[in-house]
Amino acid sequence: MTTDRKAIVSLTITDRGALQAAFMSFVEGGGVFVPTTQQYGLGDSVFLLFGLMDDSERWPVPAQVCWITSAGGNSVPGIGVQFTGEKAGSIRRAIEDHLGGLVNSDRKTNTM
Repeated sequence: MTTDRKAIVSLTITDRGALQAAFMSFVEGGGVFVPTTQQYGLGDSVFLLFGLMDDSERWPVPAQVCWITSAGGNSVPGIGVQFTGEKAGSIRRAIEDHLGGLVNSDRKTNTM
């Protein structure tokens, strides 16, 4: 996807296990993996509508594609997006608060 428009992607996480699998703690500012079969390129800008467990509202987050997993094998196809903009730090902290000790877990994630 190489257009000047930002694509809108949506992700709602409903439990800690799914959040741990999606969270990309190794990305500066934080990021999440979004399962999708849509085609994106590294560096593409997206607008993420992010729902986090018990929060009643979705967070609108500008983001940039920093990871691509193609369909095949045992992998879930999708993109990893890095949070950008002024809310990036707040969203990362909210995720880390929900995860507690799972942030540095050795459990398999959707990206590593």
